[in-house]
Amino acid sequence: MAMPSPSYTITMRVEVPASQRATSMLVAAVAEAGGAVMGVDIAHSTTTKLVVDVTCDTVDAEHGDRIVEALNALEGVRVLKMSDSTFLLHLGGKIEVNAKVPLKTRRDLSRAYTPGVARVCLAIAEKPEDARRLTIKRNTVAVVTDGTAVLGLGDIGPAAALPVMEGKAALFKQFANVDAWPVCLDTKDTEEIIGIVKALAPVYGGVNLEDISAPRCFEIEARLREELDIPVFHDDQHGTAIVVLAALLNALRVVDKKMEDVRIVVSGVGAAGSAIIKLLKAQGARHIVGFGRQGALHRGEVNGDEYRNWIAQHTNEEGFTGSLQEGLVGADVFIGVSAGNILTGADVARMAEGAIVFALANPTPEVDPIEAGETAAVVATGRSDYPNQINNVLAFPGLFRGLLDAGASYISDEMLRVAAVAIAEVVSAEELNSAFVIPGVFDHRVAEAVAEAVRQQAQRDAEDDPSSVAPVAADDAGVAGAGR
Repeated sequence: MAMPSPSYTITMRVEVPASQRATSMLVAAVAEAGGAVMGVDIAHSTTTKLVVDVTCDTVDAEHGDRIVEALNALEGVRVLKMSDSTFLLHLGGKIEVNAKVPLKTRRDLSRAYTPGVARVCLAIAEKPEDARRLTIKRNTVAVVTDGTAVLGLGDIGPAAALPVMEGKAALFKQFANVDAWPVCLDTKDTEEIIGIVKALAPVYGGVNLEDISAPRCFEIEARLREELDIPVFHDDQHGTAIVVLAALLNALRVVDKKMEDVRIVVSGVGAAGSAIIKLLKAQGARHIVGFGRQGALHRGEVNGDEYRNWIAQHTNEEGFTGSLQEGLVGADVFIGVSAGNILTGADVARMAEGAIVFALANPTPEVDPIEAGETAAVVATGRSDYPNQINNVLAFPGLFRGLLDAGASYISDEMLRVAAVAIAEVVSAEELNSAFVIPGVFDHRVAEAVAEAVRQQAQRDAEDDPSSVAPVAADDAGVAGAGR
């Protein structure tokens, strides 16, 4: 499965003898070493020497080193320098703060800062809900982590998790024009995390919890939802659940099966798995079995994890107690949010006709997608180098766009469900096929559709519970000072 990837792009500055064959020799050597050449540029030329920049994708960092060695082994060739494009992209970080208003004159300064800003401060002190429309709170999300469960990396700590959180913030801005900021906390203590986020909350219109290990992530999210008046969303749970449901809705259309009829096997009963199961049940799924490391969760199993206990009590009505491989026999759907290479193509072949396989472990899926595709009707992964990438970026930007625009104070389960349906409906009947059950991550229609669905659901929730939205809507009606 290892193939050259843009995640491991390198650029080598190479000195070669001046000749017409120089560049073609380099390209051939890189290709022979397994690299995918992306570009060749002449950086400097003399009558006897050329300095050439060769850019190529590699499989991993070690592969890049081997390509450098291969070039250095060529007669008359010397690699002067090698740069890693991924590290270059991260130099100095990936996000920044920009002023939205001009600060060019004394008049500008007197309004944006002292003395004029005091008037706005006093207005908010008198009417705190006005912070949503007179400050960055109306469009800002905190991306909070302790770095204990970074995707594919595990517990690497808050500083090492920062590049991921920066990337998350960049995605918020790129796809939904939401201003997000990383908040990486140097503590694993549940109470400290809850207290810190509560103390920071006045700045933000929402909180996106990220890469916090289970089971602490469940309590942190539940407590913050209960104690804050802004939406709190754990993306590893609910973002994953939204995109999985969206893809499954369309995959079922491809194979002409119904949610309430299919047998669904879920491998992984942590944060993502539990949220997926709950959202699938909200959509009408009736036959689900969750599998942990020791096999199927069932009503006879008792452990200290209340979330695993919930799954055991609300799924697996038939009381199946076997292994994952045994549970796959005759199943219609496999959803993996666990570990790589735990299944084979032979295991998938034992599923029902028209099987659907979502192998979402990253970077290595639970089963080789190519092997799974030999018998499964629909295969999806979390990777960008295979069709049907199930990626949370399809969910969280539009979700928060809708929440912020509605001035929502919490996230209802129905908001999550309608977000998934909105993603699925972006794929038209004319576009739908086994290799395209979910939109691409750069499809601008997705965030717009999700935001609109969430806004509408927030309005419906507000009709039932007026406290579900802020007293002042997140629009510009009633400019500060007027009507105070």
